[in-house]
Amino acid sequence: MDIAIALAVSFAGLLLSVQQGWPLLLPLVGALSLISWVYRRRGIPYRQLAKHMQQGVRQSWGVLSILLLIGVVVAGWLIAGTVPALVYYGLKIIHPQWFLVSAFVLTGTLSALLGTSFGSAGTMGLALMIMARGADFPEGWAAGAVIAGAYVGDRCSPMSSSAHLVAAITATNIYRNLQRMIATNWGPLGLSLLIYGIASLQHPLTGTDNPLLASIPTQFSVHPLTLLPAGLLVLLTLCRWPVRRTLAVSLASAIALALTLQSQSLGTVTQTLLWGLQLPPDEALSTIFRGGGLWTMSKVCSIVLVSSALAGLLSALGTFNRIGRWLARWSGQRGRFGGIIAASLLTSAFGCTQTIAILLTQKIAQPQYTAQQASQEQLAVDIENSAVVIAPLIPWNIAGLVPATIILSDSSFVPYAVYLYLLPLWNWLFYRVDCKPLWRRRFPAN
Repeated sequence: MDIAIALAVSFAGLLLSVQQGWPLLLPLVGALSLISWVYRRRGIPYRQLAKHMQQGVRQSWGVLSILLLIGVVVAGWLIAGTVPALVYYGLKIIHPQWFLVSAFVLTGTLSALLGTSFGSAGTMGLALMIMARGADFPEGWAAGAVIAGAYVGDRCSPMSSSAHLVAAITATNIYRNLQRMIATNWGPLGLSLLIYGIASLQHPLTGTDNPLLASIPTQFSVHPLTLLPAGLLVLLTLCRWPVRRTLAVSLASAIALALTLQSQSLGTVTQTLLWGLQLPPDEALSTIFRGGGLWTMSKVCSIVLVSSALAGLLSALGTFNRIGRWLARWSGQRGRFGGIIAASLLTSAFGCTQTIAILLTQKIAQPQYTAQQASQEQLAVDIENSAVVIAPLIPWNIAGLVPATIILSDSSFVPYAVYLYLLPLWNWLFYRVDCKPLWRRRFPAN
C-alpha cells in the first residue's frame, strides 16, 4: 500500500510539473527520493538501493556522450543555415491541393535528419502551422500531420536520442535497429499518406503566401551548399560509419559553413555550440530557429540519468512484477507485442515522458522476452513500434504536449496524428509471417 501511495504522489508531481511547465528534473528527483525512502522503511539498506539505481544508470550511461554530441550538431546545423535552408526549400515545394501530405512528408523528412520531434515541430512544423492559420485551415488536421511527421524520424534516425536510448538499454546495434524500424514502417507510412491525401483533397489550402519565405534569406544565406552537413549525415549513415564519427564529420562541415558562408565569428559559433542558437528577440525568426547546444542536451541527459535510476530501482525491487505476470499470459509473438503495447500505454501515462515510458517498458517486458527466447533486437524494434509513438498520444505526456505547445496548438491534434496509431496497430496485426516478424526475413538476428 505504501509503494502505491508513493507512486500516486510521484505521478501527481510529474503531472503537475507538466501542466505548469516546470522543469521535469525536480519531480523526477522527488519521485526517486520518495520511493527510495519507502523501500528504506521496508528495511532495504541504502547501499542496496544505491546499487539498484547504479545498475539502471549503467544501462543508459554509454548513450550520454552521443546525446551531447547530437545537441552540438543541431546547434551547428542551425548557425550554418542548414535547418533554415531545409525549411525554406521545403516551404517552396508545397502544393495547396496536397497541404496535409506535404506537412507530413516535410516534417517527417526533417525529423529523419535532425532526429528530434521537438526540433522538427519547432522549425518546419511551426512554419507550416503559420501557413495553415493564415489560410484558415482546420487546425486539428494540420497539427496532427505535423506532430505525426515529427515522430517518423524520431524513431528511425541516427540522430534520434530515443533510438540511441533503446539501443543502449537493449544492448543492440543502432544501425541494425534502424534497418528493422524502416522495414516495419512502410505499411503505416503508406496508409498515413493515403489518409492525409484524402483529407488534403477535402481540405485544400486556399493560399500559400508565407512571410517566412521572405524572412529566412534576410537572416541566413540560403544556398544549396548549406545542405552539406545533412547530406554528409545521410551518406555516412548509409555507409554505416560509426555514429560518433558521422556526427563529428557533419559538425565539422557545419562549423566551416558558419564561419564562411554565414560569416559568423569563431566566438559566436563557439557560443552557439555551447548554449544553442539564440537570435535577437526582435527578429522575426527568433521563435522558430533556436535551441540545440551542449547545455540544452545536458538537461535532457540529466532527465535520462534520473529516469534510468528510477527505472532500475523499480525494476530490481519488483514494483511492476504484477504487471509483468499479467503480460506473460499473452502467448505467442503477436500476443507478446500486444502486451508491450499495453505496457507502453501504462508507462506513458504514468511517467509523463517518453524516456520513462521507454525505460519502464523495457524493464517490464524483458522477463517475458527472455522466457520466450525472443532476441534483444526484437525487443528493441517492438519498443520503437510501441512506447516511442504511443507516448505522444497521452495528452499530459511531454512527448506530445511540448510539440503541440511549440506549434501553438493543444491536444486536439491527437485524433489526427494517424501515423502514431497505425504504426503499433499495423505491427500488431501483421506481426507474424510464417511465425516470424515481418523484418526477420530480411534482417535475421545476430
